[in-house]
Amino acid sequence: MSTQVILPRIMQVGEDAILQIPNILVSLGCNRPLIITDKMMVALGYAGRIQMSLGAQNISAPIFDDTVPEPTVESIQAGVEKAQKGNYDCIIALGGGSPIDSAKAIAILAKHGGVMQDYRFPRMVMEQGLPVIAVPTTAGTGSEVTRFTIITDETTDEKMLCVGIGFMPVAALVDYKLTISLPPRITADTGIDALTHAIEAYVSKKANPYSDSQAIAAMKLIGPNLRKAYHNGEDQRAREAMMLGSTLAGVAFSNASVALVHGMSRPIGAFFHVPHGLSNAMLLPSVTAYSMPAAAERYADCARAMGITTAQDSNEIANQKLLIELRALNDELAVPTPEQFGIKRDEFFDVCQTMAEQALASGSPANNPIEPSISDMVAIYQGLWD
Repeated sequence: MSTQVILPRIMQVGEDAILQIPNILVSLGCNRPLIITDKMMVALGYAGRIQMSLGAQNISAPIFDDTVPEPTVESIQAGVEKAQKGNYDCIIALGGGSPIDSAKAIAILAKHGGVMQDYRFPRMVMEQGLPVIAVPTTAGTGSEVTRFTIITDETTDEKMLCVGIGFMPVAALVDYKLTISLPPRITADTGIDALTHAIEAYVSKKANPYSDSQAIAAMKLIGPNLRKAYHNGEDQRAREAMMLGSTLAGVAFSNASVALVHGMSRPIGAFFHVPHGLSNAMLLPSVTAYSMPAAAERYADCARAMGITTAQDSNEIANQKLLIELRALNDELAVPTPEQFGIKRDEFFDVCQTMAEQALASGSPANNPIEPSISDMVAIYQGLWD
């Protein structure tokens, strides 16, 4: 059985990749870009840097910086209107997963119209929007190399998964120097997000030899370097490894799909405004423990790739070490429990059934080694309070 692999047309990877934006625009035949970002990227001067490099080529690049941390239908609408009014021929998406996800949605809606709900899974979005040049500034979401975007429908508190080749950026510029300024909390949350992508892609029922190779390579980079980047943001070698690992993990899950952690994570984010990487981290140890019996060898491979077990260890021992490592990682990176995050137990338990139903509807749990029932997911949610 063959596997279709979908990637950006252009990938520029490494130090100062951001400086290649003018050349990439020329190669794409574009000269009227709109920069979509957030106010932090403007404050840090990253957006201005892109404007200066383009200005040297007599290219003007206006900025839309009203994206929000967890994009909503409403938050992207202003961007759609700006993109439609300005006669832009491409979008430069600068930032973490939220600005890039926002840009992907804006690129489709600005060209094809409609509302975001029209494009939610199970519809496969094949039409091409405005070309997106993605410039990630976190080592986590992998959004620069995926055919997914996630937009919250604020009327139902549902994080809508939107899927299709139409959401794949045409170019990705992966410059680890843009992550040096990330604070420890964002480094931790996005780093565990990337690790989750790699693990879930590897154990997914849709895993294939190509995605496996990317997932294993990602875990080899992330496993030894996440703590280093968290404790010392100036560690350039660790930052470089995390950035490449994040991108490879994005390639892996974009071509194999995520599984139960992501399916259950999105509703926590939608209902309680928990950052995506953080809700993944809350769930990763318990979902891994639940899923392990059906994929013991695969999870053992993950432990070996992360460098936390030896080739001589049995699968059972490797899996025990993996669970110990995932819990230790959450402790060291100060990942809060839902209670520590400030969520009230009664409010959480009241929506467990709804969250489980939304998780199942997203399709991601079906890719898990064990396909869970609604009651299984409710039990895992409630287990976060033990």
